[in-house]
Amino acid sequence: MDATQPIFRQLALRIEQGIVDGTYPEETQVPSTTEFSAFLRINPATANKGINLLVDTGILYKKRGIGMFVAPGARQQLLGTRREAFTRQYIHPLLTEAARLEITPEDLSEMIRSTAADLTTTADTTRSAL
Repeated sequence: MDATQPIFRQLALRIEQGIVDGTYPEETQVPSTTEFSAFLRINPATANKGINLLVDTGILYKKRGIGMFVAPGARQQLLGTRREAFTRQYIHPLLTEAARLEITPEDLSEMIRSTAADLTTTADTTRSAL
């Protein structure tokens, strides 16, 4: 945990990441408030607030007497939300700067393809060297 944002929000983001990367598949149980609070050394009320944030957005749901579970469609919902944020945070500024530099969408697309190919080649070379 760090001081950049509230702890309950960091917990919610950690659970969201677990859903996106497959650690918590849909319809599986997530650790309890008590487990999160003990593992992360945070107040149980703070852990509860983070979990409830995800319940409020439909990412988690409660099975009475059993615990919290990942909702059906949660991963797709999170991917959609993250794609929208990615567009706002990266694509809009990229396109704005490209327009200032008179880079056409076609040129920009080629620059992205070329850079992606370079990164893939570099990653493959690094893996084979290990």
